[in-house]
Amino acid sequence: MHNDGLLVVLSGPSGSGKDTVLAELFKLDIGLVQSVSMTTRKPRDNEKDGVDYLFVDEDCFVSAIEEGKMLEYAKYGNNYYGTPKAPVDNWLNENKVVVLKIEVQGAGNIRKLYPDAVSIFLTPPNKQVLEERLRNRGSEDDEDVRRRLDIACSELERICEYDYVVVNDDLMDAVRDVKTIIFAEKLKVSRRNKILSEVNK
Repeated sequence: MHNDGLLVVLSGPSGSGKDTVLAELFKLDIGLVQSVSMTTRKPRDNEKDGVDYLFVDEDCFVSAIEEGKMLEYAKYGNNYYGTPKAPVDNWLNENKVVVLKIEVQGAGNIRKLYPDAVSIFLTPPNKQVLEERLRNRGSEDDEDVRRRLDIACSELERICEYDYVVVNDDLMDAVRDVKTIIFAEKLKVSRRNKILSEVNK
């Protein structure tokens, strides 16, 4: 337990809308901070280095692993994804609500390291919608879409490992649901160390 800090893990298959939901959450200005993941994949046209991801080559990523600088990492498809450790621990010790957007493989590692983390699985309403979203991106060819759909099927089978599941059919409903989960978790007695110590003085 990191004082009254809260670690939120958000996972879901590619095309589930994780980035869009997070973007709307941050517009609400509810005191969230988001760790920027590191990846070896190439940036899409609308993505910025250091904002959407830390884009690095494979040698750099492997070095970070060897030096113990990664909180978790996983290979997803042909690319590595991972979370730098230092910023997360610093924010939690400052009692921040830290959001990690992490693939399913990495989320399992986070739950082992931070048992008090809150995990949310974001899913589209059905596989047809998921395929439509992937194709509408225009950034993947048919082979990539099929590969991502295969990966999505295996990820969907692991929903039961998460604390919560949010269906992203209507964007603002999904945003409201994630916000509600975060607010409820912040009010849990087990997370209110500071206020409890003041009350019991």
